[in-house]
Amino acid sequence: MKCPFCSGSDSKVLDSRPVAEGYSIRRRRECIECAKRFTTYEKMDELPLQVVKKDDRRESFDRQKLLQGLLKACQKRPISVERIEAVVESIEKELRNASDKEIKSSRIGELVMTRLRDIDEVAYVRFASVYREFKDVESFMEEIKGLINREVNN
Repeated sequence: MKCPFCSGSDSKVLDSRPVAEGYSIRRRRECIECAKRFTTYEKMDELPLQVVKKDDRRESFDRQKLLQGLLKACQKRPISVERIEAVVESIEKELRNASDKEIKSSRIGELVMTRLRDIDEVAYVRFASVYREFKDVESFMEEIKGLINREVNN
């Protein structure tokens, strides 16, 4: 494993522990050359998921892209990175457990919105405004009214 700081090719493992319900292993490493520490994750190799975009293009599922979208929606909100990573983990797990290896991007968007609605309403509205491509203030207000009605009914 190359060191991200000095590109040294030798490191020692300081600590290993299972993460993601035992589906991954987190390793703390120390570079032999520069003595800096870094973390790596070892994950089981799985069949690639294909995301079917709105225009029928296909691309490989990108966990990092999902994480970045959630981080942007949750920016300046009281939501820990660990919580966001847990959401990404649960969405990815649900997608991988599905029998179909081609997933529509709209399905991913709906999974994100369902989870964000329960975590933080502001992050939910931010994500929804991009995902649903609101054309005007009225469509934005309709989404907020739906949130308010949901609160009243719960």
